[in-house]
Amino acid sequence: MKSVIEVQDLRKEFKSHSSRSGLKGAFRDLFTRNYKIIPAVEDISFNVKQGEMVGYIGENGAGKSTTIKMLTGILTPTSGTVVVNGMNPHKEREKFVQTIGVVFGQRSQLWWDIAVQESFRLLKKVYKVSDADYNEHMNHVIETLDIGPLLDKPVRKLSLGQRMRCELAAALIHNPPLLFLDEPTIGLDVLVKLKIRNFLKEINEKYKTTILLTTHDLSDIEALCERVIMLDEGNIIYDGRLNELRSSWGEGKQVEIQFIDFPTLDALNSITNDLEVVWTKSERNNVWVANVTNEEKVISELIGRVVAAHRISDMKFHEISTEEIIRNIYEEGVIHG
Repeated sequence: MKSVIEVQDLRKEFKSHSSRSGLKGAFRDLFTRNYKIIPAVEDISFNVKQGEMVGYIGENGAGKSTTIKMLTGILTPTSGTVVVNGMNPHKEREKFVQTIGVVFGQRSQLWWDIAVQESFRLLKKVYKVSDADYNEHMNHVIETLDIGPLLDKPVRKLSLGQRMRCELAAALIHNPPLLFLDEPTIGLDVLVKLKIRNFLKEINEKYKTTILLTTHDLSDIEALCERVIMLDEGNIIYDGRLNELRSSWGEGKQVEIQFIDFPTLDALNSITNDLEVVWTKSERNNVWVANVTNEEKVISELIGRVVAAHRISDMKFHEISTEEIIRNIYEEGVIHG
């Protein structure tokens, strides 16, 4: 299967003004400025094949948005090569944008003061979509995303969830083979998220639409993506299947314990200091979570010691979540894969 995105040794550097100290330094800055080079993305390489749904994840400042901007032609790379849909995004921009759809959760491609359907009509002209193609494709999109009642409303009167569904529809007016989604479900309620996820699965199955998804909501990644690319400080630290990441790093269980008394972290550590147990405080009142290995002996010993030393009202067992796995990888600074 052909690669839709081909990235080789991609690098992006930004210049940052470095101020001199003191009054004399400030005066000198008026005439000559010192700059330092800050790398945002450092020589990364990856390919995405047609029909893949790939999660592109990382902490704030990891380089995710910078990468997306280079892949969509908004930014020019400092070095390296980018080929998307067989084109150089920043050199063949006019032709290139006809082949992609982009949704940025924080930015709108719809006109704020006009009705949604007027924005759609303008975009239809921009992308040179015929009436027949528009009607055949968009009638289905509008019905599936349940935005029919919103078409006559100006964008400024829509809720966030309503606007994001319209943004997604707008990105698909020309039925692009490749879709870039940057935080598409940020701030949305559960029902709207489910509607968007189901729709993305449908277009992926129906049209083999390739999707690159960046998000902090790892439940989106789990629901949609088989493959994840993890970025840390501009470098790729993992590129592989999500289930392999879970099997490599997700060994163990979480024991969630609701206490009646009020143990401190030191008190809990003192009774489990010879066991492989890491305690974390839950956001819930007087609840602690013990992260343990999968060994039954360790779990049994943990429960016995806690019950002997403290009064508890409830206990639950969980598999370690994908969010916890990824948080641990970033905290440990492990380069894997």
